[in-house]
Amino acid sequence: MRPRISLLATGGTIASLDSPDGLAPAIPAKDILAMSLALLVDANVCAQDVFTLDSSNIQPEEWQELARAVRRAAKNSDGIVITHGTDTMAYTASALSFMLLGLDKPVVLTGSQLPLTHPLSDASNNLAQAFAVARQAPPGVYIAFHHKVIYGTRAVKMRTLGFDAFDSINAPAVGFFDADGLHLSRAQAPVVQVPHSAPPEQLDARVFLLKLVPGTDPSIFQHIVDNGYRGLVLEAFGLGGLHYIRRNLLESLALVADKGVLTLVTTQCLYEKADFSVYEVGRNILGNNVYGAHDMTSEAALTKLMWVLGDPARRPLLTQCLCHEMGCA
Repeated sequence: MRPRISLLATGGTIASLDSPDGLAPAIPAKDILAMSLALLVDANVCAQDVFTLDSSNIQPEEWQELARAVRRAAKNSDGIVITHGTDTMAYTASALSFMLLGLDKPVVLTGSQLPLTHPLSDASNNLAQAFAVARQAPPGVYIAFHHKVIYGTRAVKMRTLGFDAFDSINAPAVGFFDADGLHLSRAQAPVVQVPHSAPPEQLDARVFLLKLVPGTDPSIFQHIVDNGYRGLVLEAFGLGGLHYIRRNLLESLALVADKGVLTLVTTQCLYEKADFSVYEVGRNILGNNVYGAHDMTSEAALTKLMWVLGDPARRPLLTQCLCHEMGCA
């Protein structure tokens, strides 16, 4: 029996056509499928539009709408493929990874660097590979792009023009394609019981991402409190340093924590982890409402914090590995 795959379209470059104002998403899901007939050979495919947006306009409200659409589609599907713009695909994939915890179907995001109608487009290959992953991968959220399969919580967009747009950060890619087809590692995420007093896709978008620079004014932390933010992802220096001479960021961070703002401290370095035990400037960071993000990407830290803040029952899960977002040892 051929697997049932749902194709959910959200816009992006893959669906774009020329307009007087430049490229804009315009190709609906049924036409994406009609232009990619090879996808129908090995699967029964149902195509639908969730929304049609440039991914720069996809925000937490759209993540929630998409998560609900995935859950509906999963009732009659063996796997789900989502077409999406590349600019914020890593954020969407990470957010879905948390919102869809416990879903027993693979969810695969893909897109392209050139529109489907472009003669040199990478869209057809990316679509075909995403469908292969949707047919063969264990449950979870993935990005399939340019011969690589990456966990949704480990992907970062690294290139604006190159077809190899995404890398897997601080974890090996979960799979790859070569002339023999798809090769997947089958590592399973830890099984975690997720308590819910709110819908599983409920988020709180009031999270601020702050990248420190030498000389950052401590008053920015008061701004975060005054503007009603409930969470903060802080990209610190190196292994996790903050300056405290002349401009004492440690004191300001403590004040933010005392106001109940939940903070994840990560590193500006793309690779490897934050470790606050090494240098003096990092040892006094962790405390009440302040936690280390370990080796999470900023995308994963931001979306996980939004998800945790969406339901008080999830608070104990903040520092647990749930879906490959951090080292699970």
